[in-house]
Amino acid sequence: MMLARRFSALLIIIIFAIGFLVFNHHLIFAQDPTPTPTPDESKKIEEELRNKEQEIKNLENKIAELREKGKTLSSQIAIMDSQVKLTEARIYTTKQEATGLILDIDTTTKKIASLEEALNGLTEVLLKRIVATYEAGTLRPFEVLLSSSNAPSYFLKLNYLEIAQLHDKRLIYDTQATKNDYTNQKKIFEEKKKRVETLKAQLETYNRQLEQEKKDKENLLLVTKNDEKKYQSLLEQARSERAAIEGVIASIQLKDGTPIKEGETIAIVGNTGAPYCSTGPHLHFEVRKNGSTENPSNYLKSGVSLRYSYGSDKYDYYGMVNPQGSWNWPLHETIEIHQGYGSHGFAKSFYPDGAHHGIDIDSDSSNIIKAPKDGTLYKGSASCRGANMNYVAIDHGDGVISWYWHVK
Repeated sequence: MMLARRFSALLIIIIFAIGFLVFNHHLIFAQDPTPTPTPDESKKIEEELRNKEQEIKNLENKIAELREKGKTLSSQIAIMDSQVKLTEARIYTTKQEATGLILDIDTTTKKIASLEEALNGLTEVLLKRIVATYEAGTLRPFEVLLSSSNAPSYFLKLNYLEIAQLHDKRLIYDTQATKNDYTNQKKIFEEKKKRVETLKAQLETYNRQLEQEKKDKENLLLVTKNDEKKYQSLLEQARSERAAIEGVIASIQLKDGTPIKEGETIAIVGNTGAPYCSTGPHLHFEVRKNGSTENPSNYLKSGVSLRYSYGSDKYDYYGMVNPQGSWNWPLHETIEIHQGYGSHGFAKSFYPDGAHHGIDIDSDSSNIIKAPKDGTLYKGSASCRGANMNYVAIDHGDGVISWYWHVK
């Protein structure tokens, strides 16, 4: 009798556990497998992003059209204004995308935490049920028969055990599947968190770009004094100088050169090519390797006293020089930088490809130009809108040639 009472109580516990777990099973699996912000929030964000993406396309098309037109101060300002609006639109879309992801991550984090807690509880109860079912399953049919009042009761008790065991198997499978889904969701949203960090870095870049674009516009208006005639003069000087230099480098064959040693005088700083291709005495220094432009900073040594004629607040507009090579500088210290190498604000406004191919320098102490490295010296001149623009060049071997323009 004691065994029968024990078995009956166990069956009652099993039946209660089945009902409890079935309820929790449906409750858990009814949760959204991919939590997201509310439909209204998502719809609003998606609509705003679509509108901004279209605005970005329109601005990009407008900038392309403006660049194809004749280059004037007004068109250049229009391009700058459109570029500012384009960057602002990109900032907006980046913020919106990040906001959407943050909302998504926040909602999902809460639901994943709830799912994790439910799964842990379910697993704990399930383990207890397995033990209880196992203990009940160890009873022999004869013992069940003795504890049963009649035949129907006997078969009912045996059926309970079979139902409990089958349900346990299914519940174990479903629980494992839910855990796998939980793991996958966690991985997906970890990736979304990384995407948010990427968007934050991108946003910082866009903000810096926007600030620089606004400064470039201010500097252009300052340089040109908001005067179309002044702008066209600077534009023509830059284009003419570039055309003359490229024409010589592309077509000339250096002949009858003279061996030169590092530190020997090769020329004097001048203003040849003025007034059409030079705005004042300075040295335009270029380095080419196998015909391609190189950054002079990669050849000139550091530790030399430099001074910028335009001050630190205009570094981004006129460019900076970051020497890290082994060559001596062609001028005596202190060396004054008038324009740096590369694609800076001034170069974008005036040069055909938006880049300055050399550095414009001068010296506070001497106008003598020295050979920065051994090589073979060549001299010549180019016509720049009717004015002679003199140059010297040194072939240093291995395809490297240094060029010195506007010399006397």
